[in-house]
Amino acid sequence: MSLLDGVLSANGLISSTITTPRLAMVDSVRMLSLDDDRWNNLVGGYRMKCDPRPLLAGLENEQNREKAWHELWEELHHQGDVGEASYASVPHLVRIHRKSGIVDWNTYAIVAIIELARGKGNNPEVPKWLEDDYRRAIRELAEIGAAEIWRTEEPEAIRAILGVIAIAKGLRTHGRFLVEYSEDELLDFESRV
Repeated sequence: MSLLDGVLSANGLISSTITTPRLAMVDSVRMLSLDDDRWNNLVGGYRMKCDPRPLLAGLENEQNREKAWHELWEELHHQGDVGEASYASVPHLVRIHRKSGIVDWNTYAIVAIIELARGKGNNPEVPKWLEDDYRRAIRELAEIGAAEIWRTEEPEAIRAILGVIAIAKGLRTHGRFLVEYSEDELLDFESRV
């Protein structure tokens, strides 16, 4: 029985309120402990020290998801800039997303944007001590997305999910087009080619 069959057999319809089934590999994401002192010295998108732990906690506790997402976008990615705090947040964002069971375009889009900004311009590479966990988190988010894409009709969510899948499979340019351009922008581009 496929994952889609399991979702369909629950009520005969694909529903955006069905929680994401646990994938065995997803539970293997390791990450920088929220108690680790390294958080105090990490730099975010503004090229200043950035400790996103309170924002991650707010997102996880669902106190105010919209506000938490707004601030995470501001702190982790600013005008194309990212930093070590951005990279260290990715495994936690994947963990929180998995736990919530909600198809939220924000997780896919911010992870894709952070990864696409990696090493561009003055952006650093992922620190060696974080590299394995960071890459594993992106692959696992792509696996979650492969299941969740069937539960949403929102174009932004679909594009962001496909973008993460493309990036995880090494198709960065395709991922960039999916997450950085709207359908209308791509149609306009296509009409000029």
